[in-house]
Amino acid sequence: QVSLVESGGGLVQTGASVRLSCAASMRAFSRYVLGWFRQAPGKEREFVAGIHFSGGGTKYADSVKGRFTISRDNAKNTVDLQMDRLKPEDTAVYYCAAGNDLRVLGARGTYWGQGTQVTVSS
Repeated sequence: QVSLVESGGGLVQTGASVRLSCAASMRAFSRYVLGWFRQAPGKEREFVAGIHFSGGGTKYADSVKGRFTISRDNAKNTVDLQMDRLKPEDTAVYYCAAGNDLRVLGARGTYWGQGTQVTVSS
């Protein structure tokens, strides 16, 4: 049984920072790759950031590179997304995801949280 619960969303102004957190309830948390996706109104869900088992490897969408940082704490079963210099185009529902392979995270077999809204006003 896998449960992912996001927190930390809200309404912020352009240029602000927000930190999202995802608390995971699962066995062998450290054996999962983790990631964040987002879905804006009228658009498909898209990959934002991912992190490997030990946290040593990360991957980012080009649109967030240099602004967002993903991290994980295997002792606390959490994965965070630090979002800096936010832009209106970052407005979306952000979803936490867990899987077995970062290359196919988001595909069938991925575990999802319920999502948290981030709104960036201009």
